[in-house]
Amino acid sequence: MNKTISAPTSLVSAIRYFSNPDVSLSFLAGLRWPDGVTCPRCGSDKNSFLTSRRIWKCKGCQKQFSVKLGTIFEDSPIGLDKWLPAIWLIVNAKNGISSYELHRALGVTQKTAWFMLHRIRLAMQSKTFNKFKGDVEVDETYIGGLARFMHKGDRKQANQSAALRSKTAVMGLLERHGHDPLDNGVSQVRVHVHVVPTSRRKHLFPNITAHVEPGAEVFTDAHPSYRGLEAEYVHQVIDHAECYAKGKVHTNGLENFWSLLKRGIKGTYVNVEPFHLFRYLDEQVFRFNNRKTKDVARFVTVVGQIIGKRLTYANLTGADTTPSTT
Repeated sequence: MNKTISAPTSLVSAIRYFSNPDVSLSFLAGLRWPDGVTCPRCGSDKNSFLTSRRIWKCKGCQKQFSVKLGTIFEDSPIGLDKWLPAIWLIVNAKNGISSYELHRALGVTQKTAWFMLHRIRLAMQSKTFNKFKGDVEVDETYIGGLARFMHKGDRKQANQSAALRSKTAVMGLLERHGHDPLDNGVSQVRVHVHVVPTSRRKHLFPNITAHVEPGAEVFTDAHPSYRGLEAEYVHQVIDHAECYAKGKVHTNGLENFWSLLKRGIKGTYVNVEPFHLFRYLDEQVFRFNNRKTKDVARFVTVVGQIIGKRLTYANLTGADTTPSTT
């Protein structure tokens, strides 16, 4: 957290603090440009501030810009007095916050709240994971509805394999003694989770080799797709048909994460489309990896990650196939 930035320490104080548009602007500008305002287009530090519109005019490229330009807030008519409390709500909610709850809390439409939440989830996304090492758990799960809730026409033909095909496969890796995100020397469990096409070896192995250092001790269940990991790792297997732990050989850490993830999806979001599932994974991964930090630290971290990320409504809904900026 930037020590020069003053920030509220609770939701109530955040709502009061950011209700003043000048304070909100000063807070965000201070986080974005700690060494002075620079033009997002040309990088020039020569500019003038237009007080009546709360924007700047660059003396280099002669164009106007706001603090929202080049962030998840770009082109949004919603004021910072609603955006910043919305970020506080989602990053500090243990099981997430639904778009209906946010729309009631902020006084915006449900559609707007839904769009806001997905833009914030983009800011919560982290691309800076160092490779896991030491003791690493690997496991997979399936996200989706149960067979008993299927349409009766589909349920008649459903068996276990068919039920799994109707769900989305998710793979997770957990480092038992990771590094604290604030780099204060405290070890902390970290996870990395992403959607995979299937739980077959050809889809699991590339993710393991990409995110786990060779020589690490890898713990998995008895899934046949994990056979062959011993070529690069110290691979130990726990057969859940026999027991769930033999000393440190277990995947209970990831099982705990799956429980938290599914509790949030089923209890808060109820139904998540597979097309958007990775966004909800980003949200839960951020919350889990930063669970030991204070509310204000999580908030400032996400606000600091809004730059260079943009998600349009067309891209979010699939109308535009151009990838979102990350």
